[in-house]
Amino acid sequence: MAGVIQKFFITSMFMWMAPVLILYAFNNDLLPGVTHLSPHALTLLSGFLAVISVNVVIAFYIYMAMKEPAEKHEPDPKFVSDAKASVSQLTGKAEESSSQSVKKEE
Repeated sequence: MAGVIQKFFITSMFMWMAPVLILYAFNNDLLPGVTHLSPHALTLLSGFLAVISVNVVIAFYIYMAMKEPAEKHEPDPKFVSDAKASVSQLTGKAEESSSQSVKKEE
């Protein structure tokens, strides 16, 4: 469980740091070739790249999650049985209320 939390924390940090660093680099002329861009083009390009960087980090996180073995994570049997009972209880109540409404209409 600690590994999952660690991956989530590191990914969250990159999701905040990458766009901020990109915007900082563009706004402070740290990247070569951006000095000749107009302010409008500079804003659009830096914003677009910042958004793309977040999507790349999310895609990498999804890739890491899909790479984990499926048998590593087994659900708690008590939780599964409680969830099934809860769902069947809710669907049973929904069926009863719909059948009662049909009887009232007749």
